[in-house]
Amino acid sequence: MSDAAAAAEAANAYQFKAEIKQLLHILVHSLYQDREIFLRELVSNASDALTRFHFESLTNRDVLDPEAELAIRIEVPEVEEGQPKRIVIKDSGLGMTAEELVQNLGTIAQSGARQFLEKLGEAKSESNGMDADSVIGQFGVGFYSVFMVADEVQVVSRSHRLDAEAAMWISDGGDSFQVRPADKSDRGTEIHVTLKKDAEEFASEWKLRQIIKKHSDFVRYPIYVGEEQANRQESLWRKRPSDVEAEAYKQFYQQMTMDFEEPLATIHFSSDLPVNVRALLFVPAKREPGILASRKEPGVMLYSHNVLIQDYCTDLLPSWLGFVDGVVDSEDLPLNVSRETVQNNRLMSQLGRTIRKRVLRELGQLAEKEPEKYAGFWREFSRVLKEGLATDMDPQAKEDILPLLRYHSSADETALTSLDSYIERMPADQEAIYYVLGDSVRSVANSPHLDPFKARNLEVLYWTEPLDTFMATVITEYKDKPIKNVDDADIELPEQPEEEKEEEETAVSDKAYNLFVGRCVTTLGDRVKEVRTSKVLKSSPVRLVAPDGTPNREMDRIQRFLNQNYEVPQRIMELNRRHPLVLDLANLTEKQPDSDLINLAIEQLYASALVQEGLHPNPAEMLPRIQQLLEMAAKAVNK
Repeated sequence: MSDAAAAAEAANAYQFKAEIKQLLHILVHSLYQDREIFLRELVSNASDALTRFHFESLTNRDVLDPEAELAIRIEVPEVEEGQPKRIVIKDSGLGMTAEELVQNLGTIAQSGARQFLEKLGEAKSESNGMDADSVIGQFGVGFYSVFMVADEVQVVSRSHRLDAEAAMWISDGGDSFQVRPADKSDRGTEIHVTLKKDAEEFASEWKLRQIIKKHSDFVRYPIYVGEEQANRQESLWRKRPSDVEAEAYKQFYQQMTMDFEEPLATIHFSSDLPVNVRALLFVPAKREPGILASRKEPGVMLYSHNVLIQDYCTDLLPSWLGFVDGVVDSEDLPLNVSRETVQNNRLMSQLGRTIRKRVLRELGQLAEKEPEKYAGFWREFSRVLKEGLATDMDPQAKEDILPLLRYHSSADETALTSLDSYIERMPADQEAIYYVLGDSVRSVANSPHLDPFKARNLEVLYWTEPLDTFMATVITEYKDKPIKNVDDADIELPEQPEEEKEEEETAVSDKAYNLFVGRCVTTLGDRVKEVRTSKVLKSSPVRLVAPDGTPNREMDRIQRFLNQNYEVPQRIMELNRRHPLVLDLANLTEKQPDSDLINLAIEQLYASALVQEGLHPNPAEMLPRIQQLLEMAAKAVNK
């Protein structure tokens, strides 16, 4: 090589970033048993390049080879005896310039490589084996998996831009790579893989077809191995549901999303009225996309005449159903419709109504026929639905979401119930739906507000999520039944039969009781609006209720959650005159008015009530007082 040639070659040499060097070292030394996934990753990258070109061609016809078939081709070139075997993966996609080769294959994956290595460390610590499917994926490092099988990789690419020149990227998986001019006349990218000696099994068209069948059968573009198409490339959504096996749905979903959990629900239907539509939709098992998920944005894939128009269409379903993924295809949409036109097309609203109706129907059937499965859905997506109820101003949203809501209740604290089921169980004389707010099922189950409801065997819904507090200001009725908070001081309940009413407790004199009420007033001061006798408490000593006319009292809890200059709101403290603790404190107030126990007990009763209401700004503040009370109790016992 001449000095000039050597200098030119050196000028095209680049060093990999530190994380990529470490990544390549791991992959080159092949810690993974399932090395065939390199082909899945290269095919996936090729499919992405084809999709990007398709989008570009919708609005730009000044591209190289505009009529070229959008396809992926895999070849096994013949080599001389003793020479290393090779495979070539080609696509007619967007292509890359020399600068883009440097960026995309040399530096852009730095952060992805770091995440990959972190995940790799976790996988090592959790098991002895390494699952490539759960680690390689969508970190931006998928391309580098080729070095598990390659001694050298050459990427030859020509951009779709008419004035772009072809370029070549070369690396042996070491510390550096080279980029130089190349000879390529057609658009797209070719990856020339020189196989390691122990990876020559992949230089077989039969083997490559098997890998494509396993990992890439539903890639939307044809994949040719030699002269034969290796993938089915079937539009499952255009087939009759009765002709599709469950395993095919699962494979399609997993290849589309790279989510290796099975979807919670599959919705496959077609209709010609009021609008032509073929749809294959999925409800994922988890709300948050996995680390490997290829579809991290909301929206379904929108097709017209089986041609992709929009990869993430968010105009068909409301945001609170944005977790639904899949494909919607309509022949009523013109094939040359632009993405901007799609948003304003009158057919879109009809499509949207049809899709929305079917998704809601499927969720309703899931709740009815598979309640345990729906409970899993509710755990994952309840927040999304509640946010939709709070933010979607369309009146139809409320009608659609309310039947999907599920709550624990006093009827069965372990099971979930719907508003419809609650109404079915209501006694004839019950006029409203009742709920209690709190921080957990355990805390609300012991709420003093439940006393009169337990006495009358009336069911109360447990609203225990922060969003439930906000819902209380949004939901006022359901199916002509008012929805009421049980902490309403003047709530009207059905009369109890005379024989069930308890006799007024006379174990404490009016004088002692009134002294205790006065002591509560002076101890708590302006923290309470009033101290009065409760007409409804039965098993609880005290409760806090909002004064009459308090607007949006539920917002006090929201402000505590948001910590927006939160101040404990003023409430009315109601005493249960029949409760043993109140009786003892009243007698103590009369007989030993100087006892420190009285004020400590009043403070603790008030603080405990705040906790039960979800209004206490810092429950840990109670600990010193509780310790004092325990010390007093211990001394009293040992006297």
